[in-house]
Amino acid sequence: MSSSRLAELPGRPCPIAAAIEVVGERWSLLVVRELALGASTFNEIVAGTGAPRDRIAARLKSLVDAGIVERVAYQTTPQRFEYRLTKSGEELAPLLRALLKWGLAHVVSPDDPDRDVYRSAAVLRGNYFHRTRDGHGQG
Repeated sequence: MSSSRLAELPGRPCPIAAAIEVVGERWSLLVVRELALGASTFNEIVAGTGAPRDRIAARLKSLVDAGIVERVAYQTTPQRFEYRLTKSGEELAPLLRALLKWGLAHVVSPDDPDRDVYRSAAVLRGNYFHRTRDGHGQG
């Protein structure tokens, strides 16, 4: 978060308040989850989150502006981009694992037949590895 955005928060915000200001918007952490699970294109992120396209576009822009995600051109004509987590974004993986664990313990019903097959389970198991279009791993 930029110091100017932090200065706009009332009082003296704690680091949790500052972090929520950056990643607490609806869909932001799900975008990070999708990138952590290997999605890289806009359409893959939209499909993985189920969110409206305009919301994902807005979240990607704010995550790029915050330094959590980088946008990299992979095709020039027509111009196409992929999205990758930065080091800062990769450092959110433990938070995603903690949220998944908490959600399974306190929100998802023990009787839910899909309880153990959620797409996010890979994050909890630590299967956190992103491949770029050139085949190189990051994360």
